[in-house]
Amino acid sequence: MAFDYKKEYKEFYLPKKKPGLVTVPSMNFVAVRGKGDPNEEGGDYKEAMGLLYGLAFTIKMSKLGSYQIEGYFDYVVPPLEGLWWQEGTAGIDYSRKDLFQWVSMIRLPDFVTEADFEWARREAEQKKKQDFSRAEFLTWEEGLCVQCMHIGPYDEEPATLEVIHRFMEENGLMPDFSETRRHHEIYLSDARRCSPEKLKTVIRVPVKNTGTLVFPQE
Repeated sequence: MAFDYKKEYKEFYLPKKKPGLVTVPSMNFVAVRGKGDPNEEGGDYKEAMGLLYGLAFTIKMSKLGSYQIEGYFDYVVPPLEGLWWQEGTAGIDYSRKDLFQWVSMIRLPDFVTEADFEWARREAEQKKKQDFSRAEFLTWEEGLCVQCMHIGPYDEEPATLEVIHRFMEENGLMPDFSETRRHHEIYLSDARRCSPEKLKTVIRVPVKNTGTLVFPQE
């Protein structure tokens, strides 16, 4: 049976519908950076999706070709994730999607090295006749975060964020955004096949302790 990161690492991918504290270790991703409204038809975000999935599946299906990745095991391609921010804005303003800056990404198994990634990029470019130079091998370590499962349309995420921020206030925490710590979302549902009210999205916010944290992490 293929290794499924969502099932094996439930603490990162399947949080409860109420906020909880989690420490997220370093992980490797295939990533594409961009900006603008993700809903724009034919826009930058849509192009990024093609690059991400093209590389993610090139690496997954390498088992069928002549290039063999050392330590390879069969796995389910992890879900799409996104880091989001807006210059000059504390947190996220969902009413100004045009100002979004983002890094879209898909987790890579630990056995994938940067050399393997470069092979996959060359392979994808050759087979798809497309430029994959925007894609990068990204190592991201988040550390201490508060996360919560949001169920429903993406535009209703502010309500879940309110719950998250209330949890922070009640437990001696505060947001800790920086160039290396961003608003993070993990998309567990395929928006093309799932009704908006059933969409499942992990919302994760980097935090720091104000010195009064008294409860254990999940």
